[in-house]
Amino acid sequence: MRLGVNIDHVATIRQARRTIEPEPVYAALLAQEALADGITIHLREDRRHIQDKDVYQIKSVIKIPLNLEMSLNEDIVKIALDVKPHQATIVPENRQEITTEGGLDVAANFDRVKSVVRKLKDSGIIVSLFIDPLEWQIDESKNAGADAVEFHTGSYANAKPIREREIELEKLANACKYAKSLGLHVHAGHGLTYENVKSVAAIEEIEELNIGHSIIAKSVFLGLKEAIRLMRQLIQEAKWTLA
Repeated sequence: MRLGVNIDHVATIRQARRTIEPEPVYAALLAQEALADGITIHLREDRRHIQDKDVYQIKSVIKIPLNLEMSLNEDIVKIALDVKPHQATIVPENRQEITTEGGLDVAANFDRVKSVVRKLKDSGIIVSLFIDPLEWQIDESKNAGADAVEFHTGSYANAKPIREREIELEKLANACKYAKSLGLHVHAGHGLTYENVKSVAAIEEIEELNIGHSIIAKSVFLGLKEAIRLMRQLIQEAKWTLA
């Protein structure tokens, strides 16, 4: 299972003071040294953390895949086509949200999604759609031409009673099986922490986890390399239980 390290919140700290540090590109290089499988960044329309220059800098220096999270906004799409990240993950955006609140409604935006997917794929970019683990959204993602789906794991992560969390985990596992049966690559992320990641990592069909906030938070005390190492260890332990 690949671990994509989301470094958005390194930029959040920098933008809090509108200064020049800490630099996300340096975090990307440290994550690469720590054997992260990829770097994930979200270029939001309001530029609240990652800036345009960060995207270009990171793409130019890292030797591991760059996963660019992005909306369907025309200007953002143009940047993606220029930068040509290894992968683009199309996500919904709401200017008032603190973080992404749910999956992309592919069905409601099908024509626009399909058009953007085609443009990105024509430029040689792998395309993933960030969706809720719902069968009909999986179907529409496949119909739109996506290579992969990334399931929004927020409902699982935020579930409080144990039984509710078990129900959400079962929904996620079933969605992963269904997406895989359609030939889609399966990714997951959002709200995953050192405390809850193992159950998700144990789902056989998942090929990639994208985790940011929890790793960056842990790195404040342990350093980024050690924080990544600990997360990789938990993921590997979950996989060992399947062997």
